[in-house]
Amino acid sequence: MRARSKQFLKDLIDTMSPSGFEGEASRVWRDYVSTFADEVRVDVHGNTIAVVNPGGKPVLMLAGHIDEIGLMVRHVDENGYLYFGPIGGWDAQILQGQRVWVQGKNSQRILGVVGKKPIHLLEPKEREQVPKLHDLWIDIGAKDKDDALKRVDIGAPAVVALGMEDLGNGILVGRGFDDRVGAFVVAEALRLAKQKKLQAAVYAVATVQEEIGLRGARTSAFGINPDVGIAVDVTFSTDYPGVDKRKIGEIKLGGGPVIARGPNINPRVFDLLVEIARKAKIPYQVEGIPYGTGTDANVIQLTRAGVATGLVSIPNRYMHSPVELVHEKDLENIARLLAAFAARLTPKTDFTPF
Repeated sequence: MRARSKQFLKDLIDTMSPSGFEGEASRVWRDYVSTFADEVRVDVHGNTIAVVNPGGKPVLMLAGHIDEIGLMVRHVDENGYLYFGPIGGWDAQILQGQRVWVQGKNSQRILGVVGKKPIHLLEPKEREQVPKLHDLWIDIGAKDKDDALKRVDIGAPAVVALGMEDLGNGILVGRGFDDRVGAFVVAEALRLAKQKKLQAAVYAVATVQEEIGLRGARTSAFGINPDVGIAVDVTFSTDYPGVDKRKIGEIKLGGGPVIARGPNINPRVFDLLVEIARKAKIPYQVEGIPYGTGTDANVIQLTRAGVATGLVSIPNRYMHSPVELVHEKDLENIARLLAAFAARLTPKTDFTPF
């Protein structure tokens, strides 16, 4: 991965931008794509939209959601402990003992820790139970409630206080890869597409609020009105212990783009992605999804009178945890695949399924 691209990805992961609070990551994304896009704008929902060759046909939309799961402060008790609710899907076991960043006054980061009773003080039955999120709290070292509220407002978001690091062998570790790596890939695909002879208009969108209901993709797709749309998200790798491949399929970190197939996917989009991957000698994997995918592809497909939709995913280990793993080569290869897809489109490209 080229140095500037990797620094861009690191900067994205270092931001704290859970659903509804994507501004920090969106600004990093906007500043990067502004160096090569023909136009960049932010819509009223907060989606950041960049385009090259805006007058072209057909219209292609590439979507990667910029938000991550997080926490929201909902109550401060008399002792200054912050109680929180989830933004997106959390496993409560993962949060115990984590350091977190809480958005303080004037967007200042406040360091806190997620606390619970130590094992020594748990009753035998309690040791066998998974705690509920409302049994946990964030400790910011406040003296009391008034002191805490001088630093943090009710409704403030929080995320786990970890960025991105190299694990070795091309594997990266960090929080928020779901799906900031998708937003990274669509930006890189747009950069690569800019270097090609395009007939299509290519829109890359850093969508918001995916983790709480695919909301940003719904509104941005309605506004762009694409002929074809491809969502880029993460998917479960199955190359570690305990995962039942019979239920999900065989997906490997570093194995290449994961091209989805199923009712959410236009068959001609699928076929063209596979054809391009084969001709360009890009390794790829196929994932069968026999229902709505639960990604931005789901709402893009259903926009207006319907959009020819694809889903290309990034293998991800340990999803929705502070230690998600992705492979650099997968990110590079998906960007290459999507840029080549954009270059293949002409006004005569037909995505009618049969």
